[in-house]
Amino acid sequence: MAQVDSHARKAGLSAGMTLADARARCPTLATLPCDPAAERQALDHLARAMLRFTPVVTPDPPDGLILDVTGCAHLFGGEEALARRVLAATRATTRHAFAGNAMAARALARHGADGNRGDIHALPVSALDLPDDALTALRRAGLRTIGDLARRPQAGLAARFGESAVMRLRQLLGETASPVAPRLPPVPVRAEARFAEPLIRTDDALEVIEDLLRQAAQQMEQRHAGGRRFAVTLERSDGARRQLAIDTGNPVRDPATVLRLMRERIDTLADPLDPGFGFDAILLDVPRVEPLAPRQDALAGGRAAADDTLDALIDRLSVRLGADRVTRLHPADTHIPEAAQRLRPAIENTVSAPVSTWPLASGRDVALRPLTLFDPPQPVAVIAGVPDGPPQRFRWRRKVHEVRLAEGPERIAPEWWRRQDGHLGKLGGLTRDYYRIEDSEGRRYWMFRHGLFDEKSDPRWFLHGLFA
Repeated sequence: MAQVDSHARKAGLSAGMTLADARARCPTLATLPCDPAAERQALDHLARAMLRFTPVVTPDPPDGLILDVTGCAHLFGGEEALARRVLAATRATTRHAFAGNAMAARALARHGADGNRGDIHALPVSALDLPDDALTALRRAGLRTIGDLARRPQAGLAARFGESAVMRLRQLLGETASPVAPRLPPVPVRAEARFAEPLIRTDDALEVIEDLLRQAAQQMEQRHAGGRRFAVTLERSDGARRQLAIDTGNPVRDPATVLRLMRERIDTLADPLDPGFGFDAILLDVPRVEPLAPRQDALAGGRAAADDTLDALIDRLSVRLGADRVTRLHPADTHIPEAAQRLRPAIENTVSAPVSTWPLASGRDVALRPLTLFDPPQPVAVIAGVPDGPPQRFRWRRKVHEVRLAEGPERIAPEWWRRQDGHLGKLGGLTRDYYRIEDSEGRRYWMFRHGLFDEKSDPRWFLHGLFA
């Protein structure tokens, strides 16, 4: 087991124990698969959330954070109040400790008794985070706590147990520095312009926005990045604020392209962009920035126009009509044919966040399927040679079709972890055997028997699609 919660720890379980031993001690143990990538992502998200309390936050994998609250605790009413605020923000069962240096606080939180403060000398030698063989040697020598080590000459400890043990000991005792490398948030891409006299024309404001876009493009070019979201705030002299925001399907930093999308957004506003008594300031923010590699020049010189691509068309239509109205089909992680695709905004199909690819029909493990399906599948009356064999004759739309060729079955098991009244609808919960059928007139059909005979006494047949 990789980790255990407080309830499992009270039951005598610990990290590193085998699952069989854990179930022997606790038969009702509930387990979940370990996902290290998701845990790292959650720890990074939690570290960003802690920036509200201190600007110096360092992740301590796999499940810890180190916060330097020097000069910050009094802003929240003291260390105890700050700890309560942090625990409320995490919404989880955590252990914390305060100390004069980072390594001491880490050791108290991981190896000390419950509570905010503790005695470093009372901690076990495991707080040094040394290899198992080094910890075993310390215990065999009768050194079981940090206090036992602190009372011994450091020169003798270094000669017998190595320099790393003495270095860790000095860090815990505060005799040497234990610096932390804070994970600082990236510098935001912003640009702003303030005016001595308010701007009273919208065209003048757009010219200023174009200049701000050039400044933002220079910042992003230095980072080899492009913007996915551009937000403009126009502050009027009467205190009112107008917001303009656009999203793009791929990272861009071309000012002309972004300005054209801004004009599209202004044209679609129900309430026109009224300057009133004028704009005192215009602020541009690029809250979503993603990597963007340099573009390759064309062989004939120059670069291809950015507005001639399909992505540029999707961006313009999404800004003009709304992102939810410009959609495309994306593959879903399921074998159920009618649920294997879903509509998502076309602007979400990006290089930085790619979706899963469609399976190729030419692959060995992918069966040929029709492009269009009936929704819902249409019932048919079938006559088969054997109960679990392919159909020999079927009636569809009051017409009898003689089967000349049949290929299959392609068996699709039900998704047992989903409820039958979920997205599978009335056809959920039973096994399907799909056949590719060709009748005497050369027409091809995609049919399936819904249910095995050990699942249902009278399984029905359905026509799910037509081949072109």
